[in-house]
Amino acid sequence: DCDSDLRAALASKSGTPLLGSESQEVVDTVVLWWREDDGDLVDELVDALTFLTEDGDIWVLNPKVGIDGHMEPGDIQDAAPTAGLTQTISFVAAPQWTATRLVPRKSKK
Repeated sequence: DCDSDLRAALASKSGTPLLGSESQEVVDTVVLWWREDDGDLVDELVDALTFLTEDGDIWVLNPKVGIDGHMEPGDIQDAAPTAGLTQTISFVAAPQWTATRLVPRKSKK
């Protein structure tokens, strides 16, 4: 369940077709359309890391304030470190969606 116009814009900008959630391929970026009642965000983020390249990122798309399914930014901020991620940026991605970029924490060698 996603915003089809925003999904099409992402595919156009990337120049490659977006894969579905059933894909088992390793990817550079994971896009999660996430709403407040979708379950445990930490579990979903950990699952997303399974197929993410070492230098890839995860974008959590969340309904904006006032739209059904909106979750507080703090919920994403709290989930990220628990899943081994760091939040880098959030911005309005479309009229009804906010995007938050998460990246894997760098391990110390």
